[in-house]
Amino acid sequence: MWDFDIGEAMGAMAKTAPFLILRLVVYLGIAIGYVVATGVGAGLGAAFGLLGGIAGGGAFWGGIAGFGLTSAVLYWAREYLLYLVKAGHIAVLVELHDGNELPAGRGQIDYAQGVVRERFVEASVLFGLDRLIRLVVRAINRLLFTVANFIPIPFLRSLASLATKVINLSLVYTDELILAYNMRIRSTNPWASSQDALILYAQNYRQILKNALFLLFIMWGITFVVFAVFLAPAAALAAFLPGQVGTIGVLVALVFAYAVKAALLEPFAVAAMMQVYFRAIEGQVPDAEWDERLSKASGKFRQIKDQAAGWGGRGASAPTGVS
Repeated sequence: MWDFDIGEAMGAMAKTAPFLILRLVVYLGIAIGYVVATGVGAGLGAAFGLLGGIAGGGAFWGGIAGFGLTSAVLYWAREYLLYLVKAGHIAVLVELHDGNELPAGRGQIDYAQGVVRERFVEASVLFGLDRLIRLVVRAINRLLFTVANFIPIPFLRSLASLATKVINLSLVYTDELILAYNMRIRSTNPWASSQDALILYAQNYRQILKNALFLLFIMWGITFVVFAVFLAPAAALAAFLPGQVGTIGVLVALVFAYAVKAALLEPFAVAAMMQVYFRAIEGQVPDAEWDERLSKASGKFRQIKDQAAGWGGRGASAPTGVS
């Protein structure tokens, strides 16, 4: 079975309700933005399509264009979503894990953002570090799970490759655990503490992976149910758009399901995995042998080490080539 306490994770969600509300506002706002942009795009596409006698096709491609444009805007805004929403929520979840009291209401959000600014100075520093951590975690996964490379039978190799993809998907929140470690130890050099946290993650890979897989199936099972609930109203909404744009109804349902997942399920997963990670590494120190292995396996890990060595605190720049 898993090693996390579901009740404790749910309690953390309740005690950080201001952040849950903020996340709901942000992610549902994004979902509504997708719907509006898709609808406007479909309408404009239908209008232009009428000129060529293909209103239905114009509506479809106009809706896709609106959807794509919104995705592009959000891609560039992801740095600030991480800085203002996710990192802040991690900060208060760490405080709860350690048994500390939290401010109420809006004060909780202000307090958390102060912690994030203290630890990471600028959004670009946090974002650059987070991107590098994700790449190092992938390298660790390749280092520790390479079964597909040793299986000669194509069918079994495909299954092993699928298993690797599932494992990578289950560990998508590992970067947030590393950020939580930074905040918990009150790091003054986020690069050096992230280096240590990644080594500790590798040292406890199997225990973390086991629990991450349980959470993966729990979360995606709930997300599928949410998607099914949103599918009917999304399809009805698509029916009001000009032309044959039924596929857009599916996209809208996916967006709303993802919004619920990002707003409510992801922080639950982080709270649960935080329990596992902090308990697993308790009393441990980063192993020099693992440091050497990761340095050989990942250029991004070496980049984190270089940034740690050159860290100058406030005003230090984020690394290039990771956005």
